[in-house]
Amino acid sequence: MRSKLFASGIAALSCLALAACGATDPAAPPDPEHVWDMTVTTGDSSTWYEAAEHFADTLTERSDGRIQVRLFTGERLSAGDPAAGVEQLMAGTKDLSYNSTIIYAGIDPRFGAINAPFRYPDHAAAEAAIESGAREAYEELSAEFGVEMLGFGESGFRQITNNVRPIRTPEDLAGIKIRIPGMGLFTDVFRDLGANPTTMNFAEVFTSLQQGTIEAQENPMDVISSAGLAEVQQHLTIWNFVYDPLILGMNKELFDSLDPADRDLVRSAAAEANELQIASNRALEDSQVAEQSELMETVELTPDEIAVFAEAVQPLYDAYAPVWGPELDAAVDPGAGR
Repeated sequence: MRSKLFASGIAALSCLALAACGATDPAAPPDPEHVWDMTVTTGDSSTWYEAAEHFADTLTERSDGRIQVRLFTGERLSAGDPAAGVEQLMAGTKDLSYNSTIIYAGIDPRFGAINAPFRYPDHAAAEAAIESGAREAYEELSAEFGVEMLGFGESGFRQITNNVRPIRTPEDLAGIKIRIPGMGLFTDVFRDLGANPTTMNFAEVFTSLQQGTIEAQENPMDVISSAGLAEVQQHLTIWNFVYDPLILGMNKELFDSLDPADRDLVRSAAAEANELQIASNRALEDSQVAEQSELMETVELTPDEIAVFAEAVQPLYDAYAPVWGPELDAAVDPGAGR
């Protein structure tokens, strides 16, 4: 009888102890203080996603689980529309995103200054512009729209694919129905080159090429490869006509609401993610060109052939200079690429 009473007392004390501790597993991690949503335009096989995943994992690990980031591919939070996704970021209905400056330019054309055609001949020229003032200029511009820019990633140089003919000269673009992102500068570029440009969300591109609604598209190699566009395209032209950086953006009101330590944590995780993304993108580029060349008829333009295209679109620099403004124009191109 005594042993039963003793056992009952121990059980009661155990129940009280559990109640005092909230009846939780002491080894279980605490509930996160922040759960943020982040989107990328591309799929989960892209360097964009690889970097976003690294960013999310780093924040969770270094915050001891207090910060968690949910990742969404294909702009799923805005029905596949990247421009609407950037507007969500600006409004604070989404927390983070990787988006090209080209998408931001659809909202304000000043963002497109760094995407002017044939502005940079190579990565070194683009890096020189970014380090000498472009990054700071885009941080200030992004802040005007409620976005804390956490550095640049890199989608890379944009190439062109089509189902009509190999493209070596401006005349080869004549009449080709090409999908472009919603950016006025790109519309003017391809119209001046004789093509028939149309805008649509990237999520619609594969099916539209498959059905013949469009005949061509332009994108960096990582996007061309990860989206499997060789299944619906016959010709690839390597012409490096636009350098395409990515803004790792966070809603500014959210960023400013964090305590200083968490802001530093976000910045450091973003810097690592951007460095990883750029390195991965460049490491893959050559192999992707080789891989896609096995799947599509591929031509790589010579410097002289590229110069013909650059001369054909040069008047657009004068037309868009007032749009970009002299300070931003100088910041993105301090004589390195033109």
